[in-house]
Amino acid sequence: MAKAKAKKAKARSAAKSAARKTSPRKTSSRRKAAARATSARRKSSAKSSAKSSAKSARRVAKPKAARAAAPKATAKPKRPAQKVAISHYNNADFESGLRTYAQYRDLGIVEASNGMVRAHVLRFTAPCDPKEVSKLHFHDTEFQMVYVLKGWVKTELEGEGEVTMRQGSAWTQPPKIKHKINDYSEDAELLEIILPADFETVELAG
Repeated sequence: MAKAKAKKAKARSAAKSAARKTSPRKTSSRRKAAARATSARRKSSAKSSAKSSAKSARRVAKPKAARAAAPKATAKPKRPAQKVAISHYNNADFESGLRTYAQYRDLGIVEASNGMVRAHVLRFTAPCDPKEVSKLHFHDTEFQMVYVLKGWVKTELEGEGEVTMRQGSAWTQPPKIKHKINDYSEDAELLEIILPADFETVELAG
């Protein structure tokens, strides 16, 4: 019995000794594994941070590139300074002009606006002759407005047909709209405002 107990004691002692020898290795392995995991997490975090920084840089760079690509606003050319134009009625100021059956009184706006605007009073000086008066035409303008000061006038406008304009009536004629005068009263007078001051009139067949 004593021998058996001695053998068991030796066996337990040997097992403990073996456990002590292997335990540090297992601990070392665990530490190395933990270190590798920590290193992997740090690398992953660094990569994520680098990607985030790159995206942020691209977001910042895009607006700058867009601003660089945007065309610069072209400065508008300055017009010469305008002057005051004053015009009082004088029958002698009516002169012949574009139409042979009418006379024009220039209001001095051409010079005052440095050619930007023309304004005149038109009065008819002969009865309406359709062969002379009612010719389809258009004006190469940017803007034209007509106001009836006296009498009445029948005008035919492209897309509108014939319209009778009486004292106090006004209308605009868009650029190059085809139109003609069909009739007017003997006392008819019109105020016309046209941009620019110099423009071309084109007569059309029919």
